[in-house]
Amino acid sequence: MTDALGWRRKFGVIAPSTNTIVEPDFYRMGVPGVTSHFSRIHIRDQNMDGDAGMERLLEQIRDEIGAACERVLTCEPDYMVMGMSAETFWGGVEGNKEFVRQIHGITGLQVATGAEACERALKLYGARRIGVVTPYQPVGDENVHRFFTELGFTVDKIIGLKCPTAVSIAHVTEDELRAALRELAAGEVDAIVQCGTNLSMVGLADEAERWLGLPVIAINAATWWMALRDNGIDERVEGAGALLRDH
Repeated sequence: MTDALGWRRKFGVIAPSTNTIVEPDFYRMGVPGVTSHFSRIHIRDQNMDGDAGMERLLEQIRDEIGAACERVLTCEPDYMVMGMSAETFWGGVEGNKEFVRQIHGITGLQVATGAEACERALKLYGARRIGVVTPYQPVGDENVHRFFTELGFTVDKIIGLKCPTAVSIAHVTEDELRAALRELAAGEVDAIVQCGTNLSMVGLADEAERWLGLPVIAINAATWWMALRDNGIDERVEGAGALLRDH
């Protein structure tokens, strides 16, 4: 029997309990016959002010992610999507691969991560020199830098917004993000990447590509694109950037 609404694919999505952006983002980019089913990682201490705070946040994610995967498996998803990004960059390229192996080992399913989605998008565009904006503390930015440089990209600049709590990431204004994009574009980069699934960038990235003349890869759009294309779903989505619209 086929699911009445998810008749093409059911995606199991893992996200922190503090994240208010990734779920509505995935819904706004929805296509017929594909449904997203969220399982929340319980974040008991959302303080991420400073490197130690961010490390504690990730420790909570590591402790809880197995149970979150097991819960979402009860709806019998076809594919796993990571609605969080910091952990997918941690430890560089090998760290991302180990993370995917972990989730696959628990679920038996293929996995879309933000880190790999950004890698695919940058290679698709032929980008070599990039700018990055994140909501992270310096330790998070170091891991992002490591991931991209290990892949052979030159990271011209990272703007880390150093959000003090996990929830406050969603409070970053469009004006702040627009200023960050303009600063990164001034570095003569080939593309801009935005990390942090609780940072609202999908709509702004779509607009910014027009006035910057550059690919602006919003991580939620890239992860959704990877999930759709991995599953043979080729619909184009408007309003979420060129990646989903043209590729």
